[in-house]
Amino acid sequence: MTTVSRKPLRVLAIGCVIAVAATLGAAPAQAEPTPQELNAQIDKASEELEKVIESYNKVNEQLKATRVAVDKLNLQLKPAQDKVDAARGRIGQVAAAAYKGQSVSSMSALLSSQNPTALMEQLTVLDQFAYGQQKEIAAYNQAKSAYDGEKTKLDGVLNEQTAQEKELATQKAKIQEDLKKLQDQRQKAGQGSGSSAGLPAPHLPGTAGKAVDFAYGAVGKPYIFAAEGPNGYDCSGLTLASWKVAGVSLPHNAAMQWDATAHIQRADLQPGDLVFSNGLGHVALYVGNNQVIHAPQPGQNVQLASINQIGGLYGYGRVRA
Repeated sequence: MTTVSRKPLRVLAIGCVIAVAATLGAAPAQAEPTPQELNAQIDKASEELEKVIESYNKVNEQLKATRVAVDKLNLQLKPAQDKVDAARGRIGQVAAAAYKGQSVSSMSALLSSQNPTALMEQLTVLDQFAYGQQKEIAAYNQAKSAYDGEKTKLDGVLNEQTAQEKELATQKAKIQEDLKKLQDQRQKAGQGSGSSAGLPAPHLPGTAGKAVDFAYGAVGKPYIFAAEGPNGYDCSGLTLASWKVAGVSLPHNAAMQWDATAHIQRADLQPGDLVFSNGLGHVALYVGNNQVIHAPQPGQNVQLASINQIGGLYGYGRVRA
C-alpha cells in the first residue's frame, strides 16, 4: 500500500482556508462593493472553500480504505491462527515441543509399549502426527511474519491519515464560519439559493436512469459540508448518492470519482455521466439536454443548471456501471 503524502494535503487545505478567509474579508475601504463585485467575491470564496471540503472528503475516503485493508489482513491471518490453536489443543506438550524446534521423543513410546508390532505402529503414527503439526506451526509462523510486516506498514498509514483527519477536523469550525459568511453575503447580494424542488424526472431506462431520477429528487435540498444525504449533499456526496441507488459505489471525493470513471469527450455525454470542474474540486451529474444537477456551492441548494453555467470545466467521466 502506498503511504499517503501528508504535507501536500495539509498545505492545500490550510492554504485554501487562508485564501477563503482573505476573500471573504476583502472589501474596498472607500465604498461598498457593487452587486457584481460581491458576486465575484462569493464565487471565488466558494470555489476555494469547496477545495478544502473535497480535501476533507479525500482523507476520510483514504482512512476508510486503510481500515478496510487492516480488517482484511486480520481475516487473512485468522485461518492460520485457528489451525495452530487446534494443533495445540490436540497434541498439548507434543505441539509445544515441536514449536520449540525439539524432535518428538521416541523413547517415551518405547517405554510404554510391550509389543514390538504395536511399538512400530505407535512410532509411525506419532511421527506423522508431530510432523503434521510442525508443518501447520511453520506455516503459521511464515504467515505471521508476512502479516507483521504488512501490518506495520498499514499502521503507519493509518496513523498518518488519522493525524490528517484531525488536522482537517480542527478546520471544520472555520469552514462552518465561512459558510455562514457566504450565506449572509448571498442574501446581501440578492442571490437565491437555487431551489427548484419538484422538477419532474425523465425516468430514463437502465442504471443511469436510476441515478438521474435520484438526482432530480434531490433538487432543492441544501448544500451540506461533507454530506451524502438524505437531508443535504455536497457535490461529490450527491453524485455518490445518485449512483448508489443504481448499485454502483463511488468514493466521496471529486478527484477520486474522476479516477474511477472512463474519460469521455463532451460530445459523447449521456445522462448519468459526471461533469468535473474547478480543477477536480467540483463534480455534477449530467442529465441530458446540456444540463446537469449538482450541489453548486456552500449556501446554495441542489439545482438543475446548464452545463455552460459551470465555470472551469475540467473533463467528463462515464461511470463503470
